[in-house]
Amino acid sequence: MPTGAIVAIVVAVVVIIVVLLSLKQVQQGNVAVTTVFGKYKRVLRPGLNWIIPVAEKVFRRISIQNRAIELQFQAITQDQANVYFTAMMVYSAISESDETIKNIAFKFVSEKDFLTALVRSVEGSTRGFVATKRQAEILGLRGEIVAEVKENLDHVIETWGYHLIDLQLNDITFDQAITTSMAQVVASNNLKAAATNEGDALLIRRTKEAEAAGTAVRIEAEAERTAAQLRGQGVALFREEVARGLAQAARELDNNAVDSSLILFSMWTESIRHMAENGKGNVLFLDGSPEGMQKQMQDLMALQQLRVVQEQPPK
Repeated sequence: MPTGAIVAIVVAVVVIIVVLLSLKQVQQGNVAVTTVFGKYKRVLRPGLNWIIPVAEKVFRRISIQNRAIELQFQAITQDQANVYFTAMMVYSAISESDETIKNIAFKFVSEKDFLTALVRSVEGSTRGFVATKRQAEILGLRGEIVAEVKENLDHVIETWGYHLIDLQLNDITFDQAITTSMAQVVASNNLKAAATNEGDALLIRRTKEAEAAGTAVRIEAEAERTAAQLRGQGVALFREEVARGLAQAARELDNNAVDSSLILFSMWTESIRHMAENGKGNVLFLDGSPEGMQKQMQDLMALQQLRVVQEQPPK
């Protein structure tokens, strides 16, 4: 083979190798940081990029997507109770700017060191907050714990080129003895609430029953009083009509020169008959003497005259 052909082949191979070394592919959602002889050079974006062969190298590939990590750690409350947390943290790069990517690439020696610092920062901030609270308060302060951790960490991890998107406390548990005592307290409170509600219901029921009984008694008394009034009015009207009829009959007998003893005798016999038909006793005492009947007639006449005087209008 001629020397010229060999040289051409070698040159072609070298060119191909150089071209291959000059091409760097970056996947979508990632960027790459390059250095030239160990010094920061630039940021390569997703796609196919050209670099200076041999001199320029890819120092680190960095993901700009959201990333999540699960945490499990322990804290101690103000009253010396152990609290166990299971949390999920979501974080990402602040932006895709060259300055931010540069911070991410060179702040920590490796991705592992960054994650260690981030996790320990979250745990430390949570422990600091929990140490100021009592065990009974922790379960109700889930949102406050998250807000405290984010407030403490946001300005720190921003200098690292990241920001904390979300922190979720998925599980908060205590030692078994504390969990048992908390369950007993909850059960006692539920029993107390149930007893209170039952007592209130019984009091309301008894009160309503007493009110209903009182209302029934008042209604019955009112009805009895009304009935008594009506009976009294009926008896009074009956007596009034009887007196008026007897007085009229007596005047007619007197005007016709008829002895009033006749009507008295008739009243006497009618009374005996009525009482015999409707009475329940076995013995009936009546004054059947002429003097007694005469006295009854005089009383009826006097009663009628008094009523006539009362009915006359004043002069």
